[in-house]
Amino acid sequence: MRRLKRDPMERAFLRGYQHGVHGKSQDACPFTNAATRQNWINGWREGRSDHWDGLTGISGVHRLNEMRAVG
Repeated sequence: MRRLKRDPMERAFLRGYQHGVHGKSQDACPFTNAATRQNWINGWREGRSDHWDGLTGISGVHRLNEMRAVG
């Protein structure tokens, strides 16, 4: 059986989160669709917040796994 693709909005959020937690700029958003772009930016904001709280590297893995389990 073929594996189902993830929801594109979830993928945009997770990609934005990864950019944010690694300290990259919000201007790096690759999406032009307004809804997808907004999800990416929301993920970026969460990632930046976690980056500022020190949840990077190994300590951030737990947070990312929680986000994937909820979505």
